[in-house]
Order: sequence, then structure tokens, then C-alpha cells
Amino acid sequence: MIEVKNITKTYGATVAVNDVSFSADKGEIVGFLGPNGAGKSTTIKILTCYIVADSGNVSVAGHDVLEDSLGVRQVVGYLPETTAVYLDMRVIDYLNFVARARQIAGGQRKAAIDRVIQLTGIERMLKKDIGHLSKGYKQRVGIAQALIHDPQVLILDEPTSGLDPHQIIEIRKLIQDLGQEKLVLFSSHILQEISAICTRLMVICDGRLVANGSPEELVQQAGGGRAFKVQCQGSDDLSARLQDLSGVSEVRELGRVGDFNEIEVVSATGQDLGPDIFDLANNAGFRLGRIEEKSNTLEEVYLSLTAQAMKAS
Repeated sequence: MIEVKNITKTYGATVAVNDVSFSADKGEIVGFLGPNGAGKSTTIKILTCYIVADSGNVSVAGHDVLEDSLGVRQVVGYLPETTAVYLDMRVIDYLNFVARARQIAGGQRKAAIDRVIQLTGIERMLKKDIGHLSKGYKQRVGIAQALIHDPQVLILDEPTSGLDPHQIIEIRKLIQDLGQEKLVLFSSHILQEISAICTRLMVICDGRLVANGSPEELVQQAGGGRAFKVQCQGSDDLSARLQDLSGVSEVRELGRVGDFNEIEVVSATGQDLGPDIFDLANNAGFRLGRIEEKSNTLEEVYLSLTAQAMKAS
């Protein structure tokens, strides 16, 4: 559905996008994650034919962005970071204008408009000027125009910006529903947003794609091995004994939790150390409180990936 191969875009001495490649297909909700200025919006503008890459190739639903940019525009619905609406138009007039610009036939126009009105929940705003709407409702109108021609690919740049918590939940649900039959790609720097609805994440930093996979795959990739927390009593020399276990790369004393000392044990090989830790403690006469595997959060993964990318650049 989307194929991106080795695209690069520079602005003077600044490299906004640096040799980025990825693919995405129908039925995926792909989150484009990265700090401000990382290259997210530039990549999206290349995909939607707003700007041209200096090098590389991009196709969307079989249409090349250079050779068939009109074909790309016909299959893509796009919500830019700054919602592009005419503030002096009424909502209903604006949607009619967009439907005509999208060349939706007159007999199908009303049904298309009614469909996006219901999807985005803007029924009460139809007779109001867009300039008089709150930022959240302007965003909804922007999403409505992106959906009006029922595109195969939906590209959203910060789609929940300015929405209140209830509206955010509604838009997330809408994106999840749309992702069952379309390819949805949206950018955000809000981790909770990404983790709530995405089937796949792409992390971009300093113009380079530094990670691409499901949330679970990214956690595993950034984990640097599996870590286990051990709580025990009588652990004066347990740390030294744990260090001697096969597959253990690091042992850290974390301090006391109630009557227990807490120790973190890292397996560089990825093996489950739980049974070996239990046997060691039991045979040596240590009283175990608990053994649990420590999981990295998405926030820890994101910070680790972007920090590594910044050091490498």
C-alpha cells in the first residue's frame, strides 16, 4: 500500500529526512513517533505530494508520487499538522466544497457528507462558521474532509491535537475502526496515544528511522536482555552467587523493600533465569519473597532509542 525506499530531503545544510525506507499495508495502524523536528512531518509531506524528496522512491497504492501525484491524492486522505480549513465558511458549506473538489458525483455527495458528519460527531456545528469553532471541533472538521472521499490510505499528522479527553477517546476509536479496512498512518509525539491504538510503531530521530516494529518487538529490541527482580532475606552474599549463574550479565542491588533486599538480575542471552534463581536461593538457604520479570515500558524504549540515535549522529 505504501512503499518508501531510501528517501532523503535536505533544507540547505539541514538533513530533514536521511535515507528512510519502510512499507505499510492495508489493515495496519502505523504510529510515526519521534521528537519535534525529527522528520515526521517532512516524511508525511513527501508521501502526500506536498513536497518532493531529493532522492529515493515512494509509491502509494501503486501510484508513484512523482509520476502520478494526482493518483496518490485520489487514494489518500490527509490531515496536516495545522488543520487546513477556510475559517469564513460554514462547516456544511466547507464539506460541500471539499466533496466537489474531490469530484464526488452529485448523487453521492450528500451520502458522503452525512457519513463523515456522523463519523466525526460534528452534527451540531454544521451551521457555524469554522472560525468560530473550538480547536477540537476544527480538528474534527479537518478529519471529516480527509475522510469524505473514502480513501484507501489515511494519513494524519497529530490528529488529536487540541482535543479534550472525551474527544481523544472518540477519535482513537474512530482510527481503530478505520484501521480495520484502511491503512492508517499517523504521527504523534504522545506515547500514550501511540501505545493505545497502533499495531506498529516507527520511531524517527534526526531524520533517520531508528526502529520499526510492533510495540512488543520494540520493547524486546531495546531491552538489552531480560531482567528479573528478586526479593530475598539473608542475601549478604546472594549477589555474588547470582553473578556466577550461567547467562547472567549483570547483578544490581536495588535496596530494601520492607524486610527484603531487592536485586535485579539481567540475562544477556534472553533466557528465563527464574528457575535457576529459585534453585540457587533454595539450596543456599535464602528466603525468597518474590521473583518477577521486569518489563520495559514504551516510554523507556522510546527514550533509549532516541538517545542512542542522538549519540550516533
